[in-house]
Amino acid sequence: MNDLPMLPVTQPDHHDDEPGPRPAPGPAPKDMVWIPGGTFRMGSEDWYPEERPVHSVAVDGFWMDDHQVMVAEYRRFVKATRYVTLAERPLDPAAYPDADPTLLVPGALVFHPTAGPVDLLDYRNWWSYVPGARWDHPEGPDSDLSGRDRHPVTQVAWEDVEAYAAWAGKELPTEAEWEFAARGGLDQTTYTWGNEFAPKGRMMANTWQGEFPWQNLLLDKHLRTSPVRTFPPNGYGLYDMAGNVWEWTADFFTPRHPDEAEHSCCAPRNPRVLNPDGSYQVGQPGETIPRRVTKGGSHLCAPNYCHRYRPAARQGEAVDTSTGHIGFRCIIRPGSGPVPTT
Repeated sequence: MNDLPMLPVTQPDHHDDEPGPRPAPGPAPKDMVWIPGGTFRMGSEDWYPEERPVHSVAVDGFWMDDHQVMVAEYRRFVKATRYVTLAERPLDPAAYPDADPTLLVPGALVFHPTAGPVDLLDYRNWWSYVPGARWDHPEGPDSDLSGRDRHPVTQVAWEDVEAYAAWAGKELPTEAEWEFAARGGLDQTTYTWGNEFAPKGRMMANTWQGEFPWQNLLLDKHLRTSPVRTFPPNGYGLYDMAGNVWEWTADFFTPRHPDEAEHSCCAPRNPRVLNPDGSYQVGQPGETIPRRVTKGGSHLCAPNYCHRYRPAARQGEAVDTSTGHIGFRCIIRPGSGPVPTT
């Protein structure tokens, strides 16, 4: 595993037109922190194939929400706009020709722990489509959000988070922006806080401890999501950049990262993946649905199944997917428009 020392992210000298750390352009918008930008090594050679190869990337500075968007915040958005999430809308049978007709009703995916060990290659052992599950009834129509105002909102598909961001005067981060921010100034460490999962026995994130999907030891004291800011922030002051819920990013998924630039001076600056062509899972259910990158892992990630509560980890998620373990946070890029103050 990665045993590199915890070194600062490379912050080269630069001219005005070169990438590098920048001071904040003004006062911080409410509940946001300034990410100074710079050049860093993105990806990992130590874990899953889609995280390879490690390659240098440069990003400019931006503001980022210090926490995942909360239930209370999303409720304000819905109340103000009367927005209806994807999980609440009728499904078009033509868009899902292979689906069970009885399931073509509004709903979302809900996790159910199993009674014992199961085949980890078949997610249907623990995920099921539950009619009536949605952002305000995340486990199904008989569930509610009592006591969860400060938990991250879940059961939101890509267009649902994009709509919220536009309403808030913000945007979704690219994968490179997200990973730079998640690393918190550290270079190639395994986790957002260093290389040791639980330093001195302290749990640093809401993840699954035990054998997934049946044995949750609850060493972090949380069965599902946890209130934002429960665990320590990273070096930039960002909370839950590992665990709790996965986070949508703006980029379409690709099966691997691009190769390292031939010359160190030519690291891609503010890269984006705008073309969905490489994101489809050909030959798999939902092969016609493009996928976006999600980052950060969740409370359902465990060492024996999904060791993805790491900054380099990445997954492709179908844009029409709503689940109980995916949420989001937003950013503001300087010069992109008025900066909200509340």
